[in-house]
Amino acid sequence: MPPLLRAEGVTVSFGGRRALDGVSLSAEAGRVTGLIGPNGAGKSTLFDVVCGLRRPRTGRIRLGDRDITREGPARRARRGMSRTFQHLELFGRLSVRDNLLVAAELGPGRRHAARTADTVLERLGLTAVAGDLADTLPTGLARLVEVGRALVLRPRVLLLDEPAAGQDADETARFGQLLRSLADEGTAVLLVEHDMSLVMTVCDDVYVLDLGTVVAGGPPARVRHDPRVIAAYLGEARP
Repeated sequence: MPPLLRAEGVTVSFGGRRALDGVSLSAEAGRVTGLIGPNGAGKSTLFDVVCGLRRPRTGRIRLGDRDITREGPARRARRGMSRTFQHLELFGRLSVRDNLLVAAELGPGRRHAARTADTVLERLGLTAVAGDLADTLPTGLARLVEVGRALVLRPRVLLLDEPAAGQDADETARFGQLLRSLADEGTAVLLVEHDMSLVMTVCDDVYVLDLGTVVAGGPPARVRHDPRVIAAYLGEARP
């Protein structure tokens, strides 16, 4: 069975600079795939290409056996793709529950939107703050709300861009358990995250981007000790 999500030879240029240079990666159903790299490596740009917010100069995006490169974000969402953003994109003057309802009413379970939203709130431990305005929440909880808004769409592919930012150690540990449970249910999770402890603990596979190029990939234990990864993070001379 092919990977559920594949990026093949993706190139994106901004002016004369290549933000992504022939990037290929895959994410399989039932697995958590990590995407790491220093700031400016191209991680969020790749997410924008995968979810349809940016058209690549070259390359393809495939969902299962379907080429979705020319499809827009709405069509991709209907096919089962959902994401969060590096910078919070909540409806600040709506309650936590209403943030989830807005998404649930657009998703495949819209006939039961309220039930879907409440189920996700309970799963994420957000029921106690369901009536609070989103812009009154601390960052860690606000990140969870954004994850919840993605989950009510019942995605087959879930793209998470730095979802653990602002979480304390206990919150991060619980979040790691959530990611593993989503994978166990068959979701393909693609995770961008700077918390290396979380990445190395929950991910089945890890890709490393540096200067728009994949410099390493494989199981976390192997990637952790790759000299190219060490160079990318510590600024040493690259081989």
